[in-house]
Amino acid sequence: MELLFLGTGAGVPAKRRNVTSMALKMLNERGAVWLIDCGEATQHQILHTTLKPRRIEKIFITHLHGDHIFGLPGLLGSRSFQGGTEPLTVYGPPGIRAFVETALQTSSTHLQYPLFIEEIEEGTVFEDGHITVTAGKLDHGIDSYGYRFAEKDKAGELLVDKLRADQIPPGPLYKQIKEGKTVTLEDGRTIDPQPYTSDPQPGKIITVLGDTRQCAAAEELAEGADLLVHEATFNADSAQMARDYFHSTTVQAAETAARAKVKKLCLTHISSRYTKEMESELVKEAAAVFEPVLIAHDFLELPVG
Repeated sequence: MELLFLGTGAGVPAKRRNVTSMALKMLNERGAVWLIDCGEATQHQILHTTLKPRRIEKIFITHLHGDHIFGLPGLLGSRSFQGGTEPLTVYGPPGIRAFVETALQTSSTHLQYPLFIEEIEEGTVFEDGHITVTAGKLDHGIDSYGYRFAEKDKAGELLVDKLRADQIPPGPLYKQIKEGKTVTLEDGRTIDPQPYTSDPQPGKIITVLGDTRQCAAAEELAEGADLLVHEATFNADSAQMARDYFHSTTVQAAETAARAKVKKLCLTHISSRYTKEMESELVKEAAAVFEPVLIAHDFLELPVG
């Protein structure tokens, strides 16, 4: 999995930072891309990447403020114009259905693919054999959710050299052994699969939070994550302003990361009041509480696993 930041700013587009959107690339795992949020001009940002809109399988909206959803109708329409035919599902808080359907209907936008819209509550919002997506409600001025993307553990690798050394012939039995099944050979031997596979590989976990104050739900969603993406709209000196506007500071994001025992923290949703020259100070504030930490910029790509 790789997380590609398409927009990392707060509130309104700026020259250096577009408004919020992220692409969770799972091309090796499922041949698909998932978006988290879709602020204004997200499709313009995609033009500067190798992403293909037809590959977008799911879109997870954290909340309904404009800087997180105003790019959604345009992207949905463009995906159709550009030959997308595979189904797409949009997940988001109550109200996302009315927003999307009204925009498409009013603009006479007719999609050439099935569109499904699921209005979420807390809990599991999607699960298959590869990944579980859990949503939790955060502390913001309107309903705002965080998402925990947790891969299922992966089966261990087949120890082919050991199989051959024990004169276990290759063929369909290898697949059964890799799947953890006990098999019987033609010579009558019963083979326990455990000695012939490596330990299972733990699945990776990415937590992406919508806009929020510090809250217990954020820590629960982030618990043990390989990567936590946390908004840091304000610097440490602006804690009261952050609280007044239902946002977080750099230090508050770091405190959440520390309590949740995550492996890496990435700050995003940065106010345009902070110039490029000031960004090192923002990182320094967070790093005094938790490391490793970095600050996202548009088109940053972070591999996870």
